[in-house]
This record gives sequence, structure tokens and C-alpha cells, in this order.
Amino acid sequence: MSTQFFWLVPTSGDGRYADTQKHIRGERKDGEPYFLPGVTDPRGNRFNYFDHLHQIAKAVELARFDGLQVRNDPEGDESWIVAGYLSRATRHITVLAEFDASRGSAVYAAKNAVSYQRFTGGRFAWQIGVERDAQRRHQQGDFVDDADLDARVEEFVTVARNVITRTGYDFEGRFFQVLQGGFQGPLSGQKVPPVYLTGSSLEAYGISARLADVHVLDALPLQDIQQAIAALQTLAKQEGRSLQVGLRIDVLARETEEEAIFDATRHAAQAQLSVLSRAGLWDGLTTAHTGAKASLVGSFEQVQEQLASYADAGVTQFILGAVPSLEEAYRVGENILPALRARLGLQAQQAA
Repeated sequence: MSTQFFWLVPTSGDGRYADTQKHIRGERKDGEPYFLPGVTDPRGNRFNYFDHLHQIAKAVELARFDGLQVRNDPEGDESWIVAGYLSRATRHITVLAEFDASRGSAVYAAKNAVSYQRFTGGRFAWQIGVERDAQRRHQQGDFVDDADLDARVEEFVTVARNVITRTGYDFEGRFFQVLQGGFQGPLSGQKVPPVYLTGSSLEAYGISARLADVHVLDALPLQDIQQAIAALQTLAKQEGRSLQVGLRIDVLARETEEEAIFDATRHAAQAQLSVLSRAGLWDGLTTAHTGAKASLVGSFEQVQEQLASYADAGVTQFILGAVPSLEEAYRVGENILPALRARLGLQAQQAA
């Protein structure tokens, strides 16, 4: 994998009208019109939130991103369902589906992945996360202890990868068991989805060093990212492997720095947030909407340079996002990605 740029697709609502509320754009309540009074909408009630997600996916492809990430949001639509829908709606981009290792059988997950690969031509990827909040895990029927979460991820990836690539595969672990597993017939010989893992603990770093294709870091200042990359690469080298590093970060970019700060400040005020700003990195600005820990705020040129600095430090997989997702995908795709790719000596993916 070379340097790639993904755009986050929100599964529990998008933003609009310069406010901080989540809007299920396309869905109507009690027959209310989708648009403001005076605007005719010939689509009637046929246009729903999945149609809005379809528009985002097309924007991502038209804006020449390399892929889209479907967020695993407990309050949102099921990420695998959305991923399947958007895979059919696109032609070239990678669809990165985020989900939790508690989802169920690793063998069943592998079979789903094989089917995705078959009907997308190998454009499917996995981001396997961990829900660290015990109360939220219990709400979802997951009662694995905190200390076992990373170990379960390791078993999940191990089993899923081996049943795709081997036949007669046996495994007996703490969380999964397989006897003479492996796919045959039309399901055999398929590409294993690239595996993106997350986490900030030394144990999570170790699992990625052993098994992941990409380890995704949360948004942090450049110096902290450099330290994390050094630790990850050291562990990967000890395992005799190469490991790419991703960064999950939101962006709020405008023509001028003043305009960007104005919009970021307005967003924080509307959401009643006390936001810490550190050299263009605003902690918590859009976390409630997108899950990103921080956002880059600045002019197009400033954000481009900040992302380039992360790339120079060793980040090769950027998972970007913003509120609202649809409009900002076009803005970033037009005003940041071309110049950033030129700065990094990259070529855009082929046109849709």
C-alpha cells in the first residue's frame, strides 16, 4: 500500500445548516419536507438516509479519495450493511469497514469478507476496533473483561486470515475454535482484506506488529505521533514484518485561517465545548459527531502542510472526516488533496 486518503462516512447522522446537531439528512419526520419552504423536492419520501450516504460515497470517489471509511457507531446503522451498499455504489475506491471483534464468529466474518472481495474486485478492507467502555460493551451484549479485549482481537484476526488462506485449518483459543476450517469452491483463493487495527497501549502495538497491515493512531500533535511511529516500527522490525501507520483526524479547512477559526469557534460555542487548541490542532471539536479525537483547523495551505508533516513523519494512511461530511468531502477533495499529493509526489486514483 502506498500513501492513501480515506474519507469517513457517518452512520448516525450528518451535520447541516452550520449548527452542531446530527441531521439524518434525507429522512423526514411526520411528513415534513426535506428542504426549506419554497423549494420543490420531486423525490418525495423516496429519498432516505442511505441515499444521502450514497451521495457521500459518490462525492468521495469524484473528489479522488482512495477510499471511504464506514464508521462503527453504536448509535448508527450497521457498518457492514452500509459498506456493502456503498461498495455497490462505487467503482474504484476501497471500502474500509470498521467493526468490533465482538461481532461474532471470526469464520463468519471471514466469509462475509470473501463475499465482499468477490463482488467488489478486492476493494474491501477491515478496521477492527475495541470498545473500551465496559458499560457500552454490556449494552451490546459483550461481557469480555477489559484485560481480554486485545487478546480477542489477536485471535479474531488470526482465525479470519487463516480460514481465508488455508484449508483444513485447526485452531483452539480462548475465544474462538475451528476444526478443519477453510473455504473451498468459489470462496477459495480470495484476497485477505487489509487489516487496520487501533489502540494506544503497548499490547495493542504488539498485536499490530504481529498481525496488522496498518495501525491507526488517534489525532495527536506531531511529536507524539513521531514517538508512536518509532515504537510501532521497532516492534514490527522485531517481528520481521513491515507495518504501515494510519492517522484518524478531522479537518476544518477554509480559504483563510481567520475563516477557519471563526467556523471552529462557532461550532464549539454551539456545542458548548471547551476546546483546547494547540498549533492548529483542536482537541474534541468534532468528537461527538465523528469520533475523531482532534481536528486540524486552518487555511487550505496550512492544513495541507500539517498533513504533509504527518506524512513526512511516517503516516501513510490518512482517515479524514468533517462535519458535514458531504459538503466537506468536496471541499477537501478540491482544495487540499491535489496540492498535498503533489507535495508528496503521489498520483491520484483513476477517475470514476
